Amino acid sequence: MATQHTRKPAPKPAAWHWPGKARLALSIVVNVEEGSEYSIAEGDPITEQVDELAVSLSKPIRNFGNESNYRYGINEGHARVAAALDECKVRATYTAAALAVERAPHIAAYIKARGHEPCCHGWRWVHQFKFDEAAEREFIRKGLDSLERTTGTRPVGWLSRYLHTANTRRLLQEEGCQYHMDDYSADTPFWGAVEGSSKPMVIVPYQLDTNDMKMWLAPGYLPSQWLEYAVDTFERLHAESAHRPVMMSLGLHLRIIGRPGRIGALEAFLRHAAQTKGTWFAQRREIAAHFAQSVRAP
Repeated sequence: MATQHTRKPAPKPAAWHWPGKARLALSIVVNVEEGSEYSIAEGDPITEQVDELAVSLSKPIRNFGNESNYRYGINEGHARVAAALDECKVRATYTAAALAVERAPHIAAYIKARGHEPCCHGWRWVHQFKFDEAAEREFIRKGLDSLERTTGTRPVGWLSRYLHTANTRRLLQEEGCQYHMDDYSADTPFWGAVEGSSKPMVIVPYQLDTNDMKMWLAPGYLPSQWLEYAVDTFERLHAESAHRPVMMSLGLHLRIIGRPGRIGALEAFLRHAAQTKGTWFAQRREIAAHFAQSVRAP
């Protein structure tokens, strides 16, 4: 008896596409946190764990060494990251803790001059999940107002420090934000429910697996390994984008990727992506706006 071969059905064409029918939306996210982290000097009861070593202090004492480690990102790292973006003409999304940018006016000036997108990463790089509604509303408004003053553009997106509350999306909507980043569940934007509101919000998901912080959390994770993983991710998503609109996020930190031994990995990735046909280097506000225009809210 002849063996029957079943043919897999062809993928259904996507109902919407990226602008110009680009294959892949690539979102470069530059986190600016340095100078707004937990510190005894700021009146916080704790201090940040030591970067690069993942060492936490058992006593609440001021860690002058780690404060200087954060300053490296402002003093040295950003110039290298900015040069890499400029070389490939990438307009990135700067997810910035507002106080950090206030204290680094040269970064605010660069964001404004190059047309990068400011996205709010909080008033400071601290947790907001313990805030009550009033405190969280003030935290959100203070961050948005500050970045509008320093960069000249009011942010329309938000990224928390890892955790947020049940009120966050509703409060963001009330302050005029158009998208939320605190989601890791998809490779494409979607409409997300908002607790306490009948109006959904555009969710532009983020990726942790391609984040350069992996090299901080695992000191043995080499830049070459990070680059290989990022390129593999890019290539797989680019292939899948033949059948559906997908996006990739690459999360960066000034004090991490901005080191001399790591910046080459970012430069290599950006060159690879820029040379690949169909890559749309997209800011997250552009992704959110295009999605909202293309896909009707439920």
